[in-house]
Amino acid sequence: MSVWPTIAQFIAEQGAAALVTLAQAQGSSPREVGARMVVAPDGAFTGTIGGGALEWGALAEAQALLARRGGPAVARLDKALGPDLGQCCGGRVLLTIERFGSADSDAVAALAKAERAGVLTTIATVGGDGRLTRRAAMANEGRSPRPAYEIQSDSRIYERFGDEPTPFYLFGAGHVGRALSVALGPLPFLITWIDMRPGAIPEAFPANVTAITRGDPVALLGRAPDGAFVAVMTHSHALDLDLTIAALQADRFSYVGLIGSATKRARFAAAMQKMGMAAGMVDQLICPIGLTTISDKAPAAIAASVAAQVLMAREAARGAARVEEPKARARHG
Repeated sequence: MSVWPTIAQFIAEQGAAALVTLAQAQGSSPREVGARMVVAPDGAFTGTIGGGALEWGALAEAQALLARRGGPAVARLDKALGPDLGQCCGGRVLLTIERFGSADSDAVAALAKAERAGVLTTIATVGGDGRLTRRAAMANEGRSPRPAYEIQSDSRIYERFGDEPTPFYLFGAGHVGRALSVALGPLPFLITWIDMRPGAIPEAFPANVTAITRGDPVALLGRAPDGAFVAVMTHSHALDLDLTIAALQADRFSYVGLIGSATKRARFAAAMQKMGMAAGMVDQLICPIGLTTISDKAPAAIAASVAAQVLMAREAARGAARVEEPKARARHG
């Protein structure tokens, strides 16, 4: 969800907007810290802080804050999800609700422009009236990847708006490839979809997809950035093998998945080992692709299974990056 562009839009159209942020959570909560929702005076909203009674109450409080013409421009809701709201999560959350109006247009526009350009990290200080004054963080300020919301020991608040999508190279536009492109549409992936067959890739596809229908697929794979995810499901077993070998030998991708059965995997593994590839390299291949606990072979089911698997792989890769980044700073500091 784009936060500041949405706030700017609501201000331009309706004169005001409210930003609801899940600022703290103890125990179980329906969303993670940093989840956000933007609310307009007419009740329209984007984003979610978890639904249910918590979100309903936050929407009502945001509407009340927007309706006020004076007084504080910030409200806080401290709720125990069980006793206060009857939700079964059992945790406790703190929400902050900020009101923005036409007087904030210039500051909001600057933040909107920065968020449109990519992931935006801000550093906020809390004023005497409870309002947050934000500035864009410099490249050398704080660690990366930065959490969506983090309170520092000096009371400054680091916030991340937007999320860097993971590059995803999808080879093949058969039934499963088409279903997977749709399944990944709303997820944090930037998909390069490759199939050279005329008409294989449909004319309409999700906004986070770039279709490529010309060129050498193996050469195109070579353009994929380090850490990209690769899914191979073309119409040709020979091309599948070439792409799989190239992806594994590159030794720089976070995920390499191949559609097919255990028998296909065994045949591909034998071919790769015969050509001298190390067993450890071959073991990095995910095949059959997707969660093995889902046995449904319908294309949409396979796509859902793969989507769940790559989300898990993405979280694991990002977790490893958060662990490695301080070590790298220490080595070079």
